[in-house]
Amino acid sequence: MTTRSPLAPAAFPSLPEIAGVTRRVARAQYKNWDRCDLTYVELAPGTTVAGVFTRNVCCSSEVELGREQVKGGIGRALIVNAGNSNAFTGYRGREAVEQIMEQVAGHLGCDAREVFVSSTGVIGVPLPKDKARAGVEAALTAEPCSWEAAAETIGTTDTFPKGSAASAIIGDKTVHVAGIVKGSGMIAPDMATMLGYIFTDAAVAPALLQDMLSEATGGSFNSITVDSDTSTSDTVLLFATGQAGNAMLTTRDDPGADALHAAIRSVALDLAQQVVRDGEGASKFIEVQITGAVSDDSAKRVALAIANSPLVKTAIAGEDANWGRVVMAVGKAGEPADRDRLAIRFGDHWVAKDGLPVDGYDEAPVAAHLKGLEIRVGADLGLGEGRATVWTCDLTHGYISINADYRS
Repeated sequence: MTTRSPLAPAAFPSLPEIAGVTRRVARAQYKNWDRCDLTYVELAPGTTVAGVFTRNVCCSSEVELGREQVKGGIGRALIVNAGNSNAFTGYRGREAVEQIMEQVAGHLGCDAREVFVSSTGVIGVPLPKDKARAGVEAALTAEPCSWEAAAETIGTTDTFPKGSAASAIIGDKTVHVAGIVKGSGMIAPDMATMLGYIFTDAAVAPALLQDMLSEATGGSFNSITVDSDTSTSDTVLLFATGQAGNAMLTTRDDPGADALHAAIRSVALDLAQQVVRDGEGASKFIEVQITGAVSDDSAKRVALAIANSPLVKTAIAGEDANWGRVVMAVGKAGEPADRDRLAIRFGDHWVAKDGLPVDGYDEAPVAAHLKGLEIRVGADLGLGEGRATVWTCDLTHGYISINADYRS
């Protein structure tokens, strides 16, 4: 990993062990680097699974297969390859994934469809079958590793490993939720974003698990953006091992279901925000909040127009209180807006209301806010009750440097 982002947490969090989850890592050497780049997670028999995947139509074979596999509702293993996305690689890419699935299934004695595979990295290079076979073989017999080691191994341009945890009470049982994620660039939400894996020891039926993940994704992974680019490999998987011993949750009305859902949402949001904090070249974490829109969906589209605007992001990088760029982004979003009702703020300081600069506008406190590491931008459209919040980062020369020579 490269120089740690200035927005990174002080340290990797302490994550609980999840009964029925065993992590191992190995070196497949998909790129010429001195690090582990293959992660293997073994899951207890009977583990249920849910997933959300990219809607990028040039997606990888891993995504295509994963969409079908989650319909079966059972997961016994996960393999994550870093350094090669295996996307846009045709039949050769699919054969490599199927080889991995069959190899792991043979080791575990399970159906190959219960083995989930994700890959991340360079697009257009088929995953080398020989390296994959050797890497998987090494991972199957490796010593169990920490959450931090697994989080580091799934990364590519990430500058720090990302993890999060929460807990919930179901009946007389305490259940745990833990997750890891990778992501730094090519981040824009469309059903899912990056590669993220969440695990719980709760017993949850597949349909309910899918419902919980899909809803949690909306306010977390689908509410972040770094550069407006939706990856060909985006995947988030949620596994429930059932080892906590709680009564199986099957509906939202079951006691404890709301508590577990809240824990999953908490982990998903924390992981999503960590991705933004590690945005390629990022120096500032930005929250964009929209109120007064005609609907929540409309508010979210306006928020994303601001969060994805290169002009807004570069102004914040330069600590320039150029609120006219926010006005521009609201106006270009294609959503209902009225110039003469629009209000704009930075932090807690309103800079414009009713289509005009506020009386006695003093830029000094706004400039002071923009010098911080965490920036809040708000807009009230004055049209209704719709609201939304999304998170992004600034756009610096660092982003160009990273992506100008990404393949090297």
